[in-house]
Amino acid sequence: MSTAASRNLYLLGHPISHSKSPVMYNAVYEKLGLPWTYKLADLATQDEADDFLAKRDFLSINITTPYKPAAYKAASAKAASAKLALGANVLVNHKDALIGFNTDGQGCVSYLERTGFTFANAKVVVCGTGPTALAILHECAAAGAQQVTMLGRDKKRTRAVLEAYVERLQELAYATIDLAPAKPQYRSLRQIYKEPTLKFGAYQTAKTVLSTADLIINATPCGMHEGDTALFDTDLLSKRQVVFDCVYGHGETALVAQARNRGCVAYDGAGMLVAQAVATVGIVCDIASVDLILSDDELFNIMAQAAGFNV
Repeated sequence: MSTAASRNLYLLGHPISHSKSPVMYNAVYEKLGLPWTYKLADLATQDEADDFLAKRDFLSINITTPYKPAAYKAASAKAASAKLALGANVLVNHKDALIGFNTDGQGCVSYLERTGFTFANAKVVVCGTGPTALAILHECAAAGAQQVTMLGRDKKRTRAVLEAYVERLQELAYATIDLAPAKPQYRSLRQIYKEPTLKFGAYQTAKTVLSTADLIINATPCGMHEGDTALFDTDLLSKRQVVFDCVYGHGETALVAQARNRGCVAYDGAGMLVAQAVATVGIVCDIASVDLILSDDELFNIMAQAAGFNV
């Protein structure tokens, strides 16, 4: 194993005092024998966050609300995952350059695959138009979904967001040779551009899309606060469907509760958080030239247990 220098890693956001990230990452880095310490950078203002990013006094950081746009802007280089989502939730400091990644999609999809959900030929609805939603939409298409529909409050804006994503996807897909997909049975960038049907709509009018979807994903912050209601009419749901809410840590959201009442299998975002952490550990160790001696399953189990998640 490489002898990496002692470095600090952080979660940047606000408010984040509830976060399980430090206990998860520190459990893994201790297991790997690395002299790395993961901490919270709970910064209340944009100026504080910008100053923190400018100092670059870290090996890597994860980024959550509300600083993902700032992190994307601060990145010296951006992986395709960040470019397609227009947002970075991981920055790695390598030779004084900040490399931006987005692991939202990978975390969401890999966790759902872990539960037994099969994306091949599935019809998926993604609620939201921000970087998290874009990252998840892309990864669902990569994993084999037949149709992915993005829903937002305003149909015109949602269409603009989706069309801009497709333009970025086309540019990346044809910029070089078509690289092999990330996993067997996944699609390459060019196949993602060509094969699945990508649609858009608004919550209030997408009744058929919502009622016929195999999987519905809430990729918005809705549900983080007590009293938040579901974004759409959950009476449209049926027991054949799977519902996933990216929100975790605030009790059962209205969407998850109502989906379960309708007989759906429903999950909160705890498993996605752990799966994102697995992806992040892989990225950081690779760039830091550390031999990662643990499998993805081992990483997932260590971090889930450390966080006290039953996922």
